[in-house]
Amino acid sequence: MQAAQRISPWTLLFEQFKNVLIVILLVATALSAFLGHGVEAIAIAVIVLFAVLLGFVQEYRAERAIEALRQMAAPIATVLRGGEEIEVAARELVPGDVILLRAGNKIPADVRLIESVNLQIEEAALTGESVPVEKHAAPLANDDLALGDRKNMGYAGTVATYGRGRAMVVATGMSTEFGKIAQMLQTIETGKTPLQENLDKVGHTLARAAFVVVAIIVALGLFRGQPFIEMLIFGIALAVAVVPEALPAVVTISLALGVQRMVKRNALMRRLPAVETLGSTSVICSDKTGTLTKDEMTARKIFVDGQTLEVSGAGYAPFGQFSCNGVTVKPSTPLTQLLRAATLASDAHIVRSESDDRWHVKGDPTEGALVVAAAKAGLPIGNETHDDAAHEFRGNNRLCQRRARNHP
Repeated sequence: MQAAQRISPWTLLFEQFKNVLIVILLVATALSAFLGHGVEAIAIAVIVLFAVLLGFVQEYRAERAIEALRQMAAPIATVLRGGEEIEVAARELVPGDVILLRAGNKIPADVRLIESVNLQIEEAALTGESVPVEKHAAPLANDDLALGDRKNMGYAGTVATYGRGRAMVVATGMSTEFGKIAQMLQTIETGKTPLQENLDKVGHTLARAAFVVVAIIVALGLFRGQPFIEMLIFGIALAVAVVPEALPAVVTISLALGVQRMVKRNALMRRLPAVETLGSTSVICSDKTGTLTKDEMTARKIFVDGQTLEVSGAGYAPFGQFSCNGVTVKPSTPLTQLLRAATLASDAHIVRSESDDRWHVKGDPTEGALVVAAAKAGLPIGNETHDDAAHEFRGNNRLCQRRARNHP
C-alpha cells in the first residue's frame, strides 16, 4: 500500500504559525522592538516561541509514533519462489506470486485462490460482514459480483481465521480494493476544527479593534494638535496591549494535556486541535462488533459433569479461575478432558505480543476462547497440548496392543 506523503519537520513547524493570534503577536513583537520596548518584545517572543515549540514537539512525536506503528503493522507473506517457501514483506510482492495462507495470516494483497482447505477469511474491515466467509478455489458463474460474494478471492487487509490455502497475487499496493479506498481518503481536504475557527474569529476581531484604536488615537491627537508620530506610536502601543499574549500558550498547553491523557488511553492524536474536535462530538454512529467492544471472545460458563462452572478473566489473557455457586474450585478431570478435546480440535493458538504486551489469538476467535479456557485450567498453550495428547495416545495404543496379545 502506498503510504501517504510524509510530513517533514519543517512543514510541521511552519503549520504552527498558521494562526491569526500568532501572526498578531509576531507583529506586536516587531513593533515593540522597533519602538524600543525591548523587555516587552522579548516577553512576547518567548510566549510565542513556547506555544509554537510545544505544538511542534507534540505533533512531531505523534508523526514518529505513527511511522513506527506503520512499520510494525507491515504484514509478512509466505511466498513460493524457486520451489521454496520464503517470507517476504508485503511491499515486495508482485502479481503472479503464489502465497500460502494459514489461520491467523493477514492477507497482504488481493489474491485469487488456487487451493482452499476449509479456508475462512474475516472480511469485516472491507465489507462489514462480521462472520468469516468460507472460501473456495472454483470459478464463479458471474463475473459481476459484489466483493462479499467473490468466494474465490482474498483481499488485502483481511485475515484468514480458519483452514489453509494457496493463492496467486493479482493486485498489490494502491491497485487493491483497500488501495482504492486509500486513494479516495487522500483526496479529502481537512477543514479547520471548531476551536481553530473560533480562535481565528477572535484574532480577526482583535486585529480590527487594534486598527480602530490606532485610527481613533491618531485622529484625536491630530485634532488636539499633537505630533503625528507621537500619536501613532501611542496608538500602536494601545493596539498591542489589546492582544492577549498568553492566549496561544494557554490553548496549546490545554491541548497538549488533552493529548497526553488520550495517549494514556492508547489513543494517538496526530494534531493537537483534534482533541478539541473529539471533545465537541455529540453523536457517534457505529456498527458491528469490534467498534465499541474489544472484539475479543471469552468463555464465561462451562457445563460439564452435570454442573455449570463460571470462568473468570476476560480477553485472551490465559489467567483466571473456575468457580461453582460463587466458590472457587480446582479444574476437575471431566473439565480438563473436555478442554483438552476442545484444544485438540482447534487450529487456534494464543501468543503474547512484544509490541503492546497483550495476548492475541491466531485463528478463529471462538476456538481461541476455548484455548484460553484450557490454559486457565492448567493445560499447556500451543503445540505442547497436541504433543502431550499424542504421547498419551501412543501410550494408550501400546497398552491396548499388549492386552490384545495377552487375550487373543
